Amino acid sequence: MALPPSTANWHWKNKNVTQWGRNWLTEELTDLSVKGDKEGEELTITKISEFEGDVELGQRKSKLITIYDCKVNLEWTGKTSDGSEVTGRLDIPEVSHEITLDKSSDYQYFWSITSGSSAAADALVTMAKTRVPPLLEEIFNRLPAALIETHGKDLKVSAEPSRSGTPTPAPSTSASTAAAETSVSSSGAPKPPVKNETKKVSVNSATVTVDASFMAAADDLFNLLTDEKRIPAWTRASAQSAAKPDTVYSLFGGGVTGKYISLDAPTKIVQTWALQSPTWPSGHIGTLTTTLKQSSDSTKITLSLAGVPLGMEDEIKRNLEGYYIHGLKSIGLGSVL
Repeated sequence: MALPPSTANWHWKNKNVTQWGRNWLTEELTDLSVKGDKEGEELTITKISEFEGDVELGQRKSKLITIYDCKVNLEWTGKTSDGSEVTGRLDIPEVSHEITLDKSSDYQYFWSITSGSSAAADALVTMAKTRVPPLLEEIFNRLPAALIETHGKDLKVSAEPSRSGTPTPAPSTSASTAAAETSVSSSGAPKPPVKNETKKVSVNSATVTVDASFMAAADDLFNLLTDEKRIPAWTRASAQSAAKPDTVYSLFGGGVTGKYISLDAPTKIVQTWALQSPTWPSGHIGTLTTTLKQSSDSTKITLSLAGVPLGMEDEIKRNLEGYYIHGLKSIGLGSVL
């Protein structure tokens, strides 16, 4: 039976569109050109020479969220004021949701000349350093809207009736009435009510592990992961968390629920974990173990989720990276590369 749109759109979904992201940026960036004040001075982006990272669209609590973090290296050609041909590279180590929308930091640009330096070539690059970045950032700022416009319909459940859907028959009034009444035997003694028992689901499963290092102390990260008042800072949704063994918790507005098994501050958290989604088997529970290892300049967080249903490993890995790792990164902690 299909979920109503209001319910289906609440759940946690992700769509990986990395290839689309590369194609979109290639189309937008190629042939971008600027001219200098000196006659004949011009520089043009010719292609994306390297693209690393992921581009995804996520849905949580009926809201579409762009999740992307990419390294983009460009090649360019130019002509100096003295008519010389120049080639070079422009490396952009991070094009991300955090920079574009959250303004967590500024874009960084690393220029290099591959055809040999000269005074005129250096002057060309100096000109480009001031005129190219605003044009690039205008394009980067359009990426989230283009991502949602192109792929949002694939995550949103339409309220339109589906031709392939099978309508759920309305319950018979007489049958419902009869079921509601207490059955009486011929001797007049009421029959005991029938108990509906929920069977525990048996699911073939695997373990999914992701990790990242952050420039923050372990105790601060531990509190961000467990403190009910601080969790919404990185999940961007309501949370329930008493941070005590044998107490329930809820993240992402109810998208993830479970119970704490043990908490050893500030190094380890063990908790049951269930995703409230049609793709996650009803009644199935995983176990998430979070370890925090602090070094001199950073803390490594490892999320290990046991009990992931077979076939869902890639989806859950993307979700852990997108919602946990990128969520923490989005509040300015910064990951260590």
